[in-house]
Amino acid sequence: MDAMSIARLSTTIAETGTREEVSMAVLKKAMDAQASSAAALIDALPPVQSTNLPPHLGNHVNTTA
Repeated sequence: MDAMSIARLSTTIAETGTREEVSMAVLKKAMDAQASSAAALIDALPPVQSTNLPPHLGNHVNTTA
């Protein structure tokens, strides 16, 4: 390998690492934005009014369908 190909390889490796860091940062920002949007939607839900239902409903989940 000559000096130019070594320099080119080094630059390519450095650029790839930088791209991966930027991609991870953008992914983390997107996930944070999505989490805050989901939390806002959950907080916006009205409280459940279940005064007409018997108290035993909703205590067990049938897992054998």
